[in-house]
Amino acid sequence: MAQRIRKGDRVQVLAGRDKGRQGEVIRVMPTEDRALVQGINLVKRHQKATGIGNPGGVNRKEAPIHLSNLSLIDPKSGKPTRVGFKLLEDGKKVRVARASGEVLDA
Repeated sequence: MAQRIRKGDRVQVLAGRDKGRQGEVIRVMPTEDRALVQGINLVKRHQKATGIGNPGGVNRKEAPIHLSNLSLIDPKSGKPTRVGFKLLEDGKKVRVARASGEVLDA
């Protein structure tokens, strides 16, 4: 099945502590149905010092978020929308924003 959310897409979080926030997808993990979104779902990780050039400390990084909690942003309205698929005249399958009918793939 084709992916509805891809790397580089602008998405909005629908549920959880970051509900309503928007960000860009850094990485998609289709086998786990999860994605990394820039600046969303930040967690703290304690890092032990590993040598002279790498001091230890508490680092903040993005944790994966389930795809069901993300919605693609419509390029026309800037609001969250569902994603559909459509075949073009040349036979290419593209993603389409359900709300506006705008083609998402360039």
